[in-house]
Amino acid sequence: MRSFAFVDASNLFYGGEKSLGWKIDYQKLIDYLKKKYGVSAVFYFGGVETHDFTFDYLNNETVSIIGLEKYLVNILKNNEEKLNEADIVLIGRHLKRVRFYERLEKFGYTLVLKPVKTYEQEDGTTKRKANCDVDMTFYLMKEVDNFDRAIILSGDGDFLPVLKHLRKLGKNIEILARGPRTAKEIRQFAGPSFKDFVRLENALKYNKN
Repeated sequence: MRSFAFVDASNLFYGGEKSLGWKIDYQKLIDYLKKKYGVSAVFYFGGVETHDFTFDYLNNETVSIIGLEKYLVNILKNNEEKLNEADIVLIGRHLKRVRFYERLEKFGYTLVLKPVKTYEQEDGTTKRKANCDVDMTFYLMKEVDNFDRAIILSGDGDFLPVLKHLRKLGKNIEILARGPRTAKEIRQFAGPSFKDFVRLENALKYNKN
């Protein structure tokens, strides 16, 4: 059975590791998906802070990690006197995230990254967000002829229509998500094909040693 995995990082991981109480080892995760489900491709959908790095939405489906790393390094190198300490810390943190994505690529993940955007809310505060639901839905349909089974690492109820459609096409759907963050309708849809990510701590926990 040809199997692909689709990872909704925003739903599964962002803000999640603190509530999980343990850190995820992404090498172990992709190894687990290959061993358990025999996946031949793992698509990872997430956001990345770009600091005005040029991204051509019309000609590219993902932010260039190599290009972004060079861009951020140049900002720190060439504008050290102009940047305040807070900016240096922030850019350094985002550069660390970019290098994390580089490791994911080396592990074998196919990255689909969108720039994080700032939105002004009604109360005057701002919110930073990179919603990748449409991108993941697009890839589920784009790759539909290449897999017989889709492993969905997300509990977002917005995916229900496309998952129902895929099942009607004869695709096998497995849901691997965090129980407390999984929409009721997704759990009902998945039935016995739902696995709680929390129960995989022993298999996926990152250990420094």
